[in-house]
Amino acid sequence: MPKIKAAKQLLPTCLISLLLGAGLTFSYAPFGAWYLAPLLLAGFFWLLNNKGRSHAFVSGWSFGLGWFGAGISWVHVSIADFGGLPLAGSIGLMLLLCAYLALYPALASSLLVRFIRPAYWPLAIGFIWLFCEWLRSWMLTGFPWLSVGYSQLHGPLGGYLPMVGETGVSVLLVTLACSLGLLLPKRHFKSAVVITAVLLISGYLLGKQQWTKATGQSIKLAMVQGNIQQSLRWVPEQDLPTMNLYRHLTDTHWDADLIIWPEAAIPKLEPLALRYLQELDETAAGHQTALVTGIVNYNFETRDAFNNLIVLGSQDGQAEGHYRYPHANRYAKHHLLPIGEFIPFEDWLRGIAPLFDLPMSSFSRGDFQQPNLQANGLHLAPAICFEIAFPNQIRANLHQHTDYILTVSNDAWFGHSHGPHQHLEIAQVRAREFGIPVLRATNNGITAVIGSQGQLLDELPQFQQGVLVSDVPRYSGQTPYGKFGDLWAWLLATLGLLLALWLPRRHSAKQAIAPSVN
Repeated sequence: MPKIKAAKQLLPTCLISLLLGAGLTFSYAPFGAWYLAPLLLAGFFWLLNNKGRSHAFVSGWSFGLGWFGAGISWVHVSIADFGGLPLAGSIGLMLLLCAYLALYPALASSLLVRFIRPAYWPLAIGFIWLFCEWLRSWMLTGFPWLSVGYSQLHGPLGGYLPMVGETGVSVLLVTLACSLGLLLPKRHFKSAVVITAVLLISGYLLGKQQWTKATGQSIKLAMVQGNIQQSLRWVPEQDLPTMNLYRHLTDTHWDADLIIWPEAAIPKLEPLALRYLQELDETAAGHQTALVTGIVNYNFETRDAFNNLIVLGSQDGQAEGHYRYPHANRYAKHHLLPIGEFIPFEDWLRGIAPLFDLPMSSFSRGDFQQPNLQANGLHLAPAICFEIAFPNQIRANLHQHTDYILTVSNDAWFGHSHGPHQHLEIAQVRAREFGIPVLRATNNGITAVIGSQGQLLDELPQFQQGVLVSDVPRYSGQTPYGKFGDLWAWLLATLGLLLALWLPRRHSAKQAIAPSVN
């Protein structure tokens, strides 16, 4: 009976936690209600303190299941449409992924309740949350999608992005939310208002600061969006039509300083497409421009496959091509997407279902740090698809001479879901963190030019063939986050944790001394 009674008491807490987590989806793109994130997180911390402390892990897991279940529901689209599984199987796999990701907020909740007194939660939550999110970005190669700091791109806390990055904004956000969740129910309105005002006003003022400066120069950019259906991308009979389509869309834009095609725009393996590539190289060089394209490079001797970006045409502004297979002016994707680009436990999973045997799902990994691509005198720091969600990798590949961050993707896997919008928002945050424009070329959208403040300068509609032509300014300088990375976030979070551990002991020591003095 006691167990049944405890379960009945826990069920409403888990349900409310689930709904609070699910509501976070509306704070991200395409909805953009940034103010919901601190309110919903505050509600969760209040619930954890008042109803869920005895079952902190389960409460945190329920919150995470709602957070990721609603937030990355778009994963179901790719599994259902291209995974070859029945509806029940695709939903089951998506829920399994969400259940795994929910373990991290569950761990954060459990650690907070077990080791920290409630009065000091706001001081400690930043470190605990940061540690658990770091684990999520590292375990099984990492999946840092929907980190809460992304929700603040257009809010006042977004002004901190160039200083402490998305990681640091997450720390500030959960600290604010935890403070509100504990102060407001106790009617400590003055303290809640002061903390909120200090963080939001300072963030707003910091957002007015220009950390990098426009040089006064700009380039003419052309990014091609082919809008090739995912079901046709790896059909051998469609190789030539796809290649001809991209060539046709480009033919009237050779006057651009830089032309970009998206991830794997050329569906034929690189060693089998040499004649086509050499012709593009000569054409681009003849027009004194450069073309960057995604392509799969397969070594038939070692059987290694790489998801590559290569540069054709002018490398340093001279009217001569430089492409020779396998030339060094290329980038190999480092962070591979589980299932999509590599199969964990491959020997066990291959053959179980079509999902685990998709075309191009067994790539080799490129180096974490690679030279910038050189294209027509420009230096580009590349990131392919999922990699744009890893700020430390982007930072490691930015140099003093880097002109732009270049990211290419193929989000056709996710249809009309909110996944591509979240992906674009992540790229916008990278631009604001590092203070330089991001050039984002995709197969079916959202192709966009992102300014140094994370704003959209130009974009193409989704699911349309077209070419985005834009004049993109060049910037110089470095943001504090570009220089120090996550250092300040960790220092701030660690200081809070130390205070949360030391202050209760100091208070207990004073209480112990007081009776002896009296």
